[in-house]
Formats: sequence, C-alpha cells, structure tokens
Amino acid sequence: MEKIVNIIGAGLAGCEAAYQLAKRNIKVKLYEKKTLKRNPVQKLDYFAELVCSNTLRSSDLKNAVGTLKEEMRMFDSLIIKAAEFAQIPAGGSLAVDRELFSKYITNEMKTNKYIEVIEQEFQKIDKNQITLIASGPLTSKTLQLEISKLIGQDYFYFFDAVAPIITKDSINMNIAFRKNRYEKGETQDYINCPMNKEQYELFHKELVAAQLAPVHLESEQNLKYFEGCMPLEVMAKRGFDTLTFGPLKPAGLRNLDGTNNFAVVQLRQDNAADNLYNFVGFQTNLTWPEQKRVFRLIPGLEKANFVRYGVMHQNNFINSPTVLNEFNQLKSNHNIFFAGQITGVEGYVESTSSGIIAAINIARLINQKELKKFPIDTVMGGLQNYIIATSSKNFQPMKANWSIVENLEIKSKIKKEEKKDMYSNRALNSMKQFIKTLV
Repeated sequence: MEKIVNIIGAGLAGCEAAYQLAKRNIKVKLYEKKTLKRNPVQKLDYFAELVCSNTLRSSDLKNAVGTLKEEMRMFDSLIIKAAEFAQIPAGGSLAVDRELFSKYITNEMKTNKYIEVIEQEFQKIDKNQITLIASGPLTSKTLQLEISKLIGQDYFYFFDAVAPIITKDSINMNIAFRKNRYEKGETQDYINCPMNKEQYELFHKELVAAQLAPVHLESEQNLKYFEGCMPLEVMAKRGFDTLTFGPLKPAGLRNLDGTNNFAVVQLRQDNAADNLYNFVGFQTNLTWPEQKRVFRLIPGLEKANFVRYGVMHQNNFINSPTVLNEFNQLKSNHNIFFAGQITGVEGYVESTSSGIIAAINIARLINQKELKKFPIDTVMGGLQNYIIATSSKNFQPMKANWSIVENLEIKSKIKKEEKKDMYSNRALNSMKQFIKTLV
C-alpha cells in the first residue's frame, strides 16, 4: 500500500519537508489552519510566513549560518530558492520581501502533484501513520495536548518578540545615514541613526522605565527569555552599556564625516518596494504608545510612522534531548518525527534545515533504508547533534554557530578568520561526501 506522510504545519520546516519528500516521489498531506484561524503574530494567508525579522541572516561562508545556507543549497532547498527569488538589498545578509517569499512557497505547495494541502487544524495524531510535526513555536492548545500525551513530557517555553516596522519616508535622512557595518557589500543597504552619549542616556533612561504590555505584566517575573532574541528593554535593564555591545553597537558605523558615535540604531529594508524598514534587534514587549514615544527619541526618528509595532508571544518547544533521536524521530514511536522551532532550533534557516533532516530520513524509512545521521562537522549535523545530545535539564533553543560543530584540532596558531574558513571548507566538503551516501 502506498505510504502517505502527514505533515502538520506549513511553516518553513513543514513546507521544506513536504518539498523534499515530493522530490522523492512521496505523497504528502500538508495540514495548515492559518487561513481559518491565525495565531497572534500571523498577518498573511500565505505559507512559511516570516513573522519576526525579514532576513535569513549572513551569507558570508565564514559565518556558520552562511555555511548552513550553502549546505541546504546542496539539497535544492525550497526555502533558499524562495529567498533568492524574493531577495532585497541587505548588505551581506539574505533579506527578503516577506510577501513575495511566502507566495513563492505557497504556490509550490498548492501546485505540486505530490502535495495535498488540507486547510484545517490537525487534532488527532495516529501513532500508526507516518507523521511529521512541524507546528512551530505557537502550536495550538489542542495539538499541544496531543503532543504532550504522545511524548509524556511537559512543554518547555520561552518568550520571543517581534521588532517594529516604520515607513522609510518618515526617517530624517538629514540625521540618519546609509552605511553597512564596516562598509561590507557593494551597496550601502542599512539606514543608521547615530547617538551621542547624552542622547543614548535619555533613550536608555526612558526605555528601562517604559510600560510593558499589560497582558504579560502578571507573569513578568517568571518569564523565561531566549538569550538569542532578547527584548530590548530586558537587555537595557542588565546595564547602561549592554545595548552598546548588542543591537546598538557603534562598531564599524562611523558617521559619514568619519567621527565616532556612542551608539547606533540600524534600520533594515523590509520589502521589495523599499518603503518599509524594520528596527534591527528591537524585539520588544513595550505597550504600543510607549514604543512610539520611546523610539521617537532616537535621532532621525522623531517623526517615525509605525506600520507595525513590536509584539511578544510565548513560543513552545519540546525537550528534544529526552524525546528525539538523531533523525528527528520520536524515540518512543518511530512513525513520528518533529522539525522546526518546536524541536529547539532557533532561526528561520535552522528550522528549515531540521525539515530537510526529517524529510530525508522519513523517505528512507518509507523505502526501508537505513536512517542517516548527518555528520557533526557540518552545521546541519552539528545543530541536530546539539538538540538531541545536550543536557535536557536546562535545554534552550540554539542558533547556528561554529561552537556546536565538531571541534577542529589546529596545532599551529592562526587568525580567527582563517579558522572560520577552515571550518566552512570542512563542513561543505563533508556534506558533499555525505550526500553521495544517500542512495
């Protein structure tokens, strides 16, 4: 009898997995409920919506996430193809027009003969059917209960946040200036708002005193934030200088006349029309009136026109080190796989890569072949190894970085950039060899 794979969730991981399975002539039923009932941060009816930043981060192979994207290209990643189709200027980063990006992916899902899109909520997991759960960090309450019964573990949680977006024409370019950090790239894609010490002092003072959204005030003391997506006001409360070593760091962003700044706020293009810009690193849980008041204290943004304010929401993820194996397969039931942020990977590219890992092993399971562990000297394999082999006691989401890749033993002293090149070259060569074994 023909095997059909159920995929729950048409986000980045779910759509990538569906595409990878379809490439291998395996039929998929893709379940997505957002056209019937959106979660609090969804705005589009299209699949694989980017609800936080519009960038897939660095394209530099020296950066682990840049190498990760190159590894995914070797698998003909749908998400990478969509990103390149919808790409907009962002210096050395791969940024996209959100709507064009999601439309491209949705069209593939709805026109692929091996994929049946079912626009309804998936409520009951059949343990005897091959199922990939890629329901994302905002899994519905109904499905949460189903998964909890299935894995016998409580959910962990963290709070994630979304940055505001403003119109380009409301930015005062007599104060702000265009420049990429360290002037990387052929064009200057970022808009920068410089601050001297006095301006930063006022901004910091008002930020730490600003009112938080009331819906989260009651449990504020118990919130468990993810370090890689920390709300701006939480970072500010850690110390006066904290932001100047984070999203407001002035390094590599001198004024056009060559003078230095105490702090710099960066704005990144958000759409192909180049009329919307988002605040880089400004995830926040301030009330909307407070966002407007405090962020207008930034030089050049005194009359900023906000088209989207920052919001904060709870993200769910399972205790992967306890319940998953190296194939993203449930230890207690080999018919059930997980992929995406629900596994504890953090980031668009990372979520997508976990969908590739799951899909390849689902295909091998269906074809009665040995399942494959990805090599841990690659970024994909290193990330997968982290989420299943790290301590389950204080498990936290992880983004791509070189520290999770198998250590490269280098006896002679070399420059940091040279070492990154060596890590990247080794990862890409290893992945090429690994792909040859997938027959």
